[in-house]
Amino acid sequence: MSSFSDTSGERDAANIALAAHTPASRLRQRAARVLLGVTGLAAIVLAWWIGVALVSRHSALAAQFGPLAAWRTFPALIGEDQLFTHIGASLRRIGVGLAWAMLFGVPLGFLIGRFKALETALSPALQFLRMISPLAWMPIAVMSLGVGDPPVYFLLTFAAVWPIVISTAAGVQQIDTRWVQLGESLAATRAEMLWHIYVPGIAAHVLTGVRLAIGILWIVLVPAEMLGVNSGLGFLILDCRDRLAYSELMAVVLVIGALGFALDTVARGVYQRFGAVRERE
Repeated sequence: MSSFSDTSGERDAANIALAAHTPASRLRQRAARVLLGVTGLAAIVLAWWIGVALVSRHSALAAQFGPLAAWRTFPALIGEDQLFTHIGASLRRIGVGLAWAMLFGVPLGFLIGRFKALETALSPALQFLRMISPLAWMPIAVMSLGVGDPPVYFLLTFAAVWPIVISTAAGVQQIDTRWVQLGESLAATRAEMLWHIYVPGIAAHVLTGVRLAIGILWIVLVPAEMLGVNSGLGFLILDCRDRLAYSELMAVVLVIGALGFALDTVARGVYQRFGAVRERE
């Protein structure tokens, strides 16, 4: 009797677990997560509106920083201030900075993870450099590279390279040594070892580093675009401040937050899709 009840209980638990993974159940769970997220955002906007309303009782200027004032300025921001042109310039700089960071960071991280002596030799210097704020290099970048895009690219690359280096090195160190031994026992060449063992083994870690780098890049981008460039969201922030267009400034702040959220969502989706492909393999 006890054995029958135990079997029945296990069957019920299996049925419940199976039902939780049906498409309808996953859709409901996703809808619940979206609803909670929207609720959280609505609460923040409400708190923003209430705070501005309280402060504007004593200062009429404060009303320009409210959510309704920011929303009303979007048509002028898009038409007169060419918002999409500035967004394109900022995204281009993000792409260039990330590309340079990967070009330097992935090989360096691979070498550090592969050779223990190199890690020991470079770790103190890299940790020292990593702790220096990229914005501290702004005067040096301008004096060395002039104004315009080059110093911006330098600052973005410097900011993004460290998470990529660290994640890549961690991925190399966590590769199962049995795969390495198998490749060596089959007399695989260095190129074959690299493409068939190391690259698949560190790809997830590199994607993690890229996602972290995108978050850092987006934070550094706005002050970096105040280095004499004539386009970009950072430039637009300064322009709105100089024109005392505070409602437009708040609208640009909202755009920066929305774009940063979208970039992180894309990076997270690529990572999750890659993980799903690896699980099927």
